[in-house]
Amino acid sequence: MQTTPPVALVTGASSGIGRAVALALVDAGFQVVGTSRNAANAEPLAGVTFLDLDVASDESVRALVEGVIDRFGRIDLLVNNAGVGAAGAGEESSINQTKNVFDVNVFGTIRMTNAVLPHMRARGGGRVLNVSSVLGLIPAPFMAIYAATKHAIEGYSESVDHELREHGVRVLLIEPAYTSTGFEANSLAPDSPLPVYAAQRDVSREVLATAMRHADDPAVVAKAIVAAATDSKPKLRYAAGSTATRVSVLRRVAPPRAFDKQIRKINRLAG
Repeated sequence: MQTTPPVALVTGASSGIGRAVALALVDAGFQVVGTSRNAANAEPLAGVTFLDLDVASDESVRALVEGVIDRFGRIDLLVNNAGVGAAGAGEESSINQTKNVFDVNVFGTIRMTNAVLPHMRARGGGRVLNVSSVLGLIPAPFMAIYAATKHAIEGYSESVDHELREHGVRVLLIEPAYTSTGFEANSLAPDSPLPVYAAQRDVSREVLATAMRHADDPAVVAKAIVAAATDSKPKLRYAAGSTATRVSVLRRVAPPRAFDKQIRKINRLAG
């Protein structure tokens, strides 16, 4: 019988979605460890222990996970939330920049997952929740690199979930739509901009700004994550909010030609 509260580890917990998730998990009865690149600068949250973590560093990930297990004795839930955005046409990001985005969004998720899995398998249970995006389901013109990382997370998570179920571990996907955080504003600009894309890149910024005026509150995503963490019969995918739910349904049922046309219309693309 479990006599201590379950322990949740949330990456990127100092702001935005991660902060809302950490608070919601505290309310749900978890002991929460939140991570940040610089935990000393994170605003304190009641019930949350902040620790330093760089998900792009093998050593940082190893030390963090070992430290949490030593201190708390267990990790029941991992929420892979840390990520970085990238804007611009796919051709406008150098391979080095693309590698850096993948190193955080994809390999960071894999590093963290690999670090907790031996512990979870030994205990015979645990959940890993990977924060994907509706942009892991649909095309994202002028956010191709970011969308590619989220498509990768979708395929990785669904595959690994099948591998781990017999060991009592689940890997689940959380799919938000646009969310009201500083994430989009802090997205990386392309490091190899090309004049041929300049006008459409500006249009893309306008489209994004319009979408952000109607963005979901981070609490919407936090609610989905608490559900995924606590459901007795968890689903593989949790769409976070009504917009994400509509996009998910349309991607499955809309005729491909009609869906393609709508993507171009929404993004104000010619042709």
